[in-house]
Amino acid sequence: MSQLISVETALANILEHIQPLSTETVTLLDGLDRFLGEDIISGSDIPPFANSAMDGYAVRTSDLATASRDSPAQLQMIGQVPAGAMADQPVRSGTAIRIMTGAPIPVGADAVVRFEDTSENQPPDLPLHTGSLISVYNSPCLGENIRFPGEDIRRGQTVLSKGIMIRPQEIGVLASLGVERVSVIRRPRVAIIATGDELVELGEPLSPGKIRNSNEFANAALVKRYGGEPICLGIARDTVIDLQRKIEKGLRHKVDLFITSAGVSVGDYDMVKNVLAAEGEMHFWQVAIKPGKPLAFGLVRGVPLIGLPGNPVAAFVAFEVFARPAILKMAGSVTWRKPSVMAVLQEPIENSGRRHYMRALVRREGEAYWVTTRGTDVTVQGSGILSSMVWANAFLVVPEGTTYLPAGSQVRVEMLDWPEYII
Repeated sequence: MSQLISVETALANILEHIQPLSTETVTLLDGLDRFLGEDIISGSDIPPFANSAMDGYAVRTSDLATASRDSPAQLQMIGQVPAGAMADQPVRSGTAIRIMTGAPIPVGADAVVRFEDTSENQPPDLPLHTGSLISVYNSPCLGENIRFPGEDIRRGQTVLSKGIMIRPQEIGVLASLGVERVSVIRRPRVAIIATGDELVELGEPLSPGKIRNSNEFANAALVKRYGGEPICLGIARDTVIDLQRKIEKGLRHKVDLFITSAGVSVGDYDMVKNVLAAEGEMHFWQVAIKPGKPLAFGLVRGVPLIGLPGNPVAAFVAFEVFARPAILKMAGSVTWRKPSVMAVLQEPIENSGRRHYMRALVRREGEAYWVTTRGTDVTVQGSGILSSMVWANAFLVVPEGTTYLPAGSQVRVEMLDWPEYII
């Protein structure tokens, strides 16, 4: 039970016990940033009819085969058609219909010439009335500036696949298909429990030996960031009974996942693994990761529980590496890899041999990424230095077995954020 296992083994064990949740139907805009619960198959062509891609004139290409700037073709304007209307007559040889972007292509026309390629765009402006003659200065290709039916989406096409995140662009596509309500995976309900006699709530005065309950808020914020609904159950004191009461409360709330912080190492008051062993199934409680070695996972009456370390940075790292993928999988995502880049290390670093997720700052210079960990001093990389997460925008991932990396090494960094200054 106390065997130190690899990051991959621990994550695989967790995800093996995690399944996507059930679907629910929400209004289209409420689907934003949710994961799609079903394939979307188009019931129509988009666009549904041939329409103009430009403001210009609907013409017959056979009338303009030799048109040029030096030898323009003359056409008679026989009407106008704005977007949302239909032409009331066909385009016949020697004629043109003035047309706006998005308007249906009139019968008989097989191309659109832009205003810029006609005398309408030349001073003095011609009077725009039926019967006016216009000069056309180029010879368009068949179908030029026409958007054809199904050019974007074809009837029967699988447009969006189950499991993708619905972004604003997916909202736009769904709206173009007339979708008013969309099936999404429901948000995971995640119980947050902070453990420890030393913790005090935010509004309480600090007395000697006490610290603020920061882990609860950081973990709840991470749950929200990754699409879950945090259910904050408050502080569990260092007794088995108190922790059991918090877990019972979570079960009554029908949560999908428990996330605890602290109480998972080898101290006399580390209750989480003991309660797991007594109340459910204990799978592991030590992982070869730095920071975050004391990490518990098990099931409480069938509900997964991830026990994070108590040190705030260790809890943050362990959440990103283990809890984040679990929440994303529950929420319906089919992928949960963090975006990563290769960067040039600015200073040498030493490592214990475990996989080390070092707080790091990435910047871009020219075509290369550069990364600094601001040294290896404990005041910078210590697992209790939560403020270091503020300046960091990435984790530098030092592979297991690596004890030293010289300055100038190419290293992999997992991005926490993509601020504009490094794009």
